[in-house]
Amino acid sequence: MKIEYEFKKQRELMVKALIREGVLKSKEVKRAFLTVPREEFVWPDMKSSAYYDTPLPLGATGQTISAPHMVAIMLEEMWLEEGMLVLEIGAGSGYSAALTAEIVNPTGFKDSGGQVVTIERVRSLIEFAKSNLEKTGYADRVKVVEGDGTLGYPEECEEEIYDRIVVTAAAPKTPIFLKKQLKRGGILLIPVGDLYIQRLMKLTKSEDGSFKSKHVCDCMFVPLIGCDGYQNS
Repeated sequence: MKIEYEFKKQRELMVKALIREGVLKSKEVKRAFLTVPREEFVWPDMKSSAYYDTPLPLGATGQTISAPHMVAIMLEEMWLEEGMLVLEIGAGSGYSAALTAEIVNPTGFKDSGGQVVTIERVRSLIEFAKSNLEKTGYADRVKVVEGDGTLGYPEECEEEIYDRIVVTAAAPKTPIFLKKQLKRGGILLIPVGDLYIQRLMKLTKSEDGSFKSKHVCDCMFVPLIGCDGYQNS
């Protein structure tokens, strides 16, 4: 219980810091950050660093759990609402998916039907994310699937399915099937650039199917591997 209390205090301090920095703004995103225990989503030997505002390695997978400030920026830019269906490309440890689920289908409230589908290609991370989501109570609101995230879900489907799509890896361009699977009026958030630095882009799909884009900030993510992303070397 003492350890849980200490993590809760660290979580509260992290939220206060993110508010001061101006990246944490809406009450829904603030509540999600206060609710979801980040220490349960970092690699087991990194728990003492769970509330540092920095990316942390996920074992030897070559992947990371993003810095809290970047996760906050992305969640705020998605303008999430209860009841939404969200597609995430790059499950990682499941932390961002849990935060998203907490916003679209909050814990302790009437079930709004909000759901998150998150795609991961690294088998060990799929099992890690599933385990983390199960023990923190989000498994019923987050579906973790194995696959090529650049092809969407279901793969190569051209139907408009999702209210929001977020990509948590760096892409050379926006994958075509992600654009197709976004609903009219929906938002697609994706880091686009080279392997060293990217621009976080916010694409909004108009009623005529065209896209309006906004440069949110510069960022640095691990590469998006897939048929419509970077090729695995």
